[in-house]
Amino acid sequence: MDPTTTTRSEVDTLVIGAGPAGLATAACLAQQGERSLVIDQAREVASSWRHHYERLHLHTVKTHSALPGLPFPDSAPRYVPRQGVVDYLTRYADRHGIEPELGESVVGIEPAARGAGWITRTASGRVIASRQVVVATGANRRPRAPALPGQGHFGGRVLHSREYRNAAPFANQRVLVVGMGNTGAEIALDLVEHGVRAALSVRSPINIVHRDVLGRPTQLSSIMLSRLPPALGDAAATLLRNLSVGDLGRYGLHTADMSPLRQLREEGKTPVIDVGTVARIKRGDLQVYPGIQTLLHGGVRFTDGTEHPFDTVLLATGYDAALNELFPDTPLPLDARGMPAEVVGQGALAGVYFVGFDVRQPGGLLRAIAAQAQQVAAHIAQANGG
Repeated sequence: MDPTTTTRSEVDTLVIGAGPAGLATAACLAQQGERSLVIDQAREVASSWRHHYERLHLHTVKTHSALPGLPFPDSAPRYVPRQGVVDYLTRYADRHGIEPELGESVVGIEPAARGAGWITRTASGRVIASRQVVVATGANRRPRAPALPGQGHFGGRVLHSREYRNAAPFANQRVLVVGMGNTGAEIALDLVEHGVRAALSVRSPINIVHRDVLGRPTQLSSIMLSRLPPALGDAAATLLRNLSVGDLGRYGLHTADMSPLRQLREEGKTPVIDVGTVARIKRGDLQVYPGIQTLLHGGVRFTDGTEHPFDTVLLATGYDAALNELFPDTPLPLDARGMPAEVVGQGALAGVYFVGFDVRQPGGLLRAIAAQAQQVAAHIAQANGG
């Protein structure tokens, strides 16, 4: 469509994003008898999941990761692989009759000039008026790729983890993975499992928990502990972490002062769910270095003064939700991570909902999305007199 040509349409509820959060919300709205339109800037449903690195599996069990209205198939493994999630989300959209309008990139959302409601503008020149807007664009909208000191002298490649698919392009290279969140830890593991000489740069203390302890998923243990009084649950979570993972200081990894449960609850920071990285570190297959002082020609100098050669630096430095870009004229109540403080917008944001951002309860993102989608759909149905 010619971007200079404006087309106008009206819908009851506009859902922005055709990933898990958007699909779940649209399905829950339909169950409440509410009509919605789903749009997405991508050309396919579940675009982010289609482009994640190939090794990725859910770190949460399938029974606690399904969206409302459709369980994962019995044939799926306990921890569903990336392609299995893509297949599930595609089937989910079909099962609930959700037909997103794709290739629609939102450039701005603003309050309607008169009365309640919101106006959403897209890059194609489309203007969509709606009573409600559900923002389900995800926390990983923009890669966070800080420029490193000396980067211009490095001579090798500096990539963001979003560009990583598998280890094949890095054969016979020395790769430094910067950051040890879940993505960095698993990409580093994938590299060494395929014979690539890899190392991690970790500058801050972190919480690490094994995905399973004595055959029991840590996700289920965390959900159980979260139901206890906070002080008791935190103490139990710390004890479980210390007994199962232990002190990794000798390997260059330092443990956060607060418990995994408290860090998730207060900072929204998920612990590293270990699926084998720690074992590789202990075996000496994967070195851990501190923060980067500067890149050198063909190598890196770390903050402890040591220098080591690398061919590629891979930044597992996270993402930004970039929500302010969607609301250029409306202040958003965002926390320190740039995430919305509430699921249901209040005051000047009445009629705006945010699904898939606030994950401060244990159980994983998909479990949080399922709960938030149901909450939002019920709130919209009530607001509309349903």
